[in-house]
Amino acid sequence: MSQMYSRIAIVTGATSGIGEATARKFVEAGYAIIGNGRNSEKLAMLEQDLGAPFKGVAGDATDINVLESLFDAALRHFGAPADIVIANAGRGLGGSVMSADLAQFEDLLAINVTGTLALLQKAAQRMVEIQRQEFPARAADIVIVGSVVGRHVSPFSAVYGSSKFAVHSLAEGLRREVGPLGVRVSLVEPGIVISGFQAGAGYSDDMVKTFHEKFGPLLHGGDIANAIHFVVSQPPHVHISDIMVRPTRQDYP
Repeated sequence: MSQMYSRIAIVTGATSGIGEATARKFVEAGYAIIGNGRNSEKLAMLEQDLGAPFKGVAGDATDINVLESLFDAALRHFGAPADIVIANAGRGLGGSVMSADLAQFEDLLAINVTGTLALLQKAAQRMVEIQRQEFPARAADIVIVGSVVGRHVSPFSAVYGSSKFAVHSLAEGLRREVGPLGVRVSLVEPGIVISGFQAGAGYSDDMVKTFHEKFGPLLHGGDIANAIHFVVSQPPHVHISDIMVRPTRQDYP
């Protein structure tokens, strides 16, 4: 492990929302971060803002070569392999099963499901090998950012939710595979978090206004970053498999 940092994390979708907040929380906790996103300018700004503990790797999280480069970058910049991987990159898609845009659904599946699976595979394969020697002295964490709509079907985002149901299944499947080998796989399921997600998903201003009126105060990225940090900061023999975080007034989904 790097002598300068207590842990080394890879965070996808690090340029906004939950991913950016998690990168900031980890730097505060003394971790080093390889942050991935498609916005190279924002990554450069984060490097300047967060300093030496943060290194950005620009690229699409659906690209196998980009994912491979994240693990290489951890070794190159911080001198040790990543022992935390946060699978956060994803997008939303408003609309019901009857009305969903199928062309956008293809893109949704590529980033939310296929890209996440590829990252989980790469992380798990590396961490299993490391933990043969390190567990239980050290922890190794794979954290998947899911959603409450991956557990409860929502009429306003049923199609998006289906991608999160799939990711939740992958998370539990991987937990059973690698947990006995000393690698923790955790699922964090946020409720409504105000970020750029709503605009990207095509949610109307009226819908977002309704969220605020019905469920507010809503969550922010930092609220979920706190939960993620809580998960990964447990002693190596303690595994938090699932954690759901909602705004206090959000009754459903």
